[in-house]
Amino acid sequence: MKQFLKYFIQGLILFIPLIITLAILSKLFYFFESLFSVFGFTDNVILNTVLGMIFTLGIISLVGLLASSFVFKQFFNYLEDKLEHAPFIRHIYSPIKDFTNAFVGNKKRFNKPVLVLTNPAAEIEEVGFITQEDLKDFHIKDKVAVYLPMSYSLSGRLIIVPAKSVKPLDADAGDTMKFVVSGGVTEKDE
Repeated sequence: MKQFLKYFIQGLILFIPLIITLAILSKLFYFFESLFSVFGFTDNVILNTVLGMIFTLGIISLVGLLASSFVFKQFFNYLEDKLEHAPFIRHIYSPIKDFTNAFVGNKKRFNKPVLVLTNPAAEIEEVGFITQEDLKDFHIKDKVAVYLPMSYSLSGRLIIVPAKSVKPLDADAGDTMKFVVSGGVTEKDE
């Protein structure tokens, strides 16, 4: 039973973001495909499918291109700020955004697993990931930013701790994240 639970949790960790991404892509695809059918651009079902796919890929790429320009960066930052403060949407949008940004793209953030001494009196340590070692932009010296993911969740919290309270872990970042998110149920892959 323990082995089944381990595989189930690992499957969920990989499956949930994949399904959310596929659902969004599917909705976009059907939206563009239906536009071609409704407005009568073509009666050919295969051509509608191909055009829907091309437009879906094109729109996503265009949004990516626009997001890298200064003017649209400001617009997307404004839109993102509104999404992150919307009463219900923020509970869906923020964790997905955090999760995606952490593992996809050029700047993977959770690549330095550490143990953080969070309660010296009780000698309690938590597993986290260093996200920034230099905090001089915030006028903070001799401290590091550590992200502590929460078990059974895609969210977490950021803490600022003295560098001396952090011990690097000699472990794979992906295995460490699975371990934390599963609440310690998963074991290191052999």
